[in-house]
Amino acid sequence: MTSEASERRAVQEPYEPELSKARLEDENLQLKQAVLSHATVDQAIGVIVALGGLAPGRSWDVLREVSQRTNIKLRHVAELIIDWAQTGDLPGDIREELGSRLRQAKCRVDGGNGAP
Repeated sequence: MTSEASERRAVQEPYEPELSKARLEDENLQLKQAVLSHATVDQAIGVIVALGGLAPGRSWDVLREVSQRTNIKLRHVAELIIDWAQTGDLPGDIREELGSRLRQAKCRVDGGNGAP
């Protein structure tokens, strides 16, 4: 790009405030969604920590594995686990997979001596 073209573009950009505003609003919305998603995942990890007696890092692995094995988005699995902590209701496929992953994780923590 020539310096003349750069100068022309720089001069034109201030005249597009609506486009700039729309881009910033979109980016702001995406950042808000990311923060909310992150908080949801962190809360679900906390539930798994409390339930399974695992470290947060291992609980993250369990949450991720449940998501992958059930083919359900991580954020949605996290929401279901948080709801479960509050209501006691968890879809069967998630319940089974979570139980399986927790048993495996617990066995690894206990060196294979934990109850299945």
